[in-house]
Amino acid sequence: MLYIIDILGTMAFAISGMLTAMNKRMDPFGVFVIAFVTAVGGGTLRDVLIGRTPVGWMQDLNYVYIIIFGFFVALIFRKKLDKLRTSLFLFDTIGLGVFTLIGIRRGLIVGLDPVICVALGTMTACFGGVIRDILCNEIPVIFRKEIYATICIFGGIVFFILRRLGFPEDLLYLVTSLLIIIIRLMAVVFKWSLPPLEK
Repeated sequence: MLYIIDILGTMAFAISGMLTAMNKRMDPFGVFVIAFVTAVGGGTLRDVLIGRTPVGWMQDLNYVYIIIFGFFVALIFRKKLDKLRTSLFLFDTIGLGVFTLIGIRRGLIVGLDPVICVALGTMTACFGGVIRDILCNEIPVIFRKEIYATICIFGGIVFFILRRLGFPEDLLYLVTSLLIIIIRLMAVVFKWSLPPLEK
């Protein structure tokens, strides 16, 4: 189930990257590149940092196939994508919860400190969007508007607290991912954001 949601989250991230690129009026190749880096950029950076090479999407081509599939689906139905924004947002939110835990798990597998594991989880979930925004010449959304990365960090802290309390592994992953998803939904509904720093 975690793998299936991971794949769906990858496609949702790819399509969100496409939407941004199309708003910037890029050509099809540019749109595909932005979609690709949005979907796998965070995981690629994480794998390089922990020395897991070849990186994940090179070992499992299902990620590449799902991005290509998402690209052509979005290309064909691009005029209807605005109506699907709510559904894409839900997949994106689910992907956020799952990608955070995948990053944490990768850190645990190689025996890293919990603080570094939380950083890896946050990076996995958020840095594809950071790379997308930089390539699109924008200040990354996570630095200026939404409490996106903060939710991942909070979820990672809760993960290790529950782990210390002896939660079963399956329940641990389920509870933590649901917590991240629920807080993300609430943050958007109630327009929660961190206040900007003033001079």
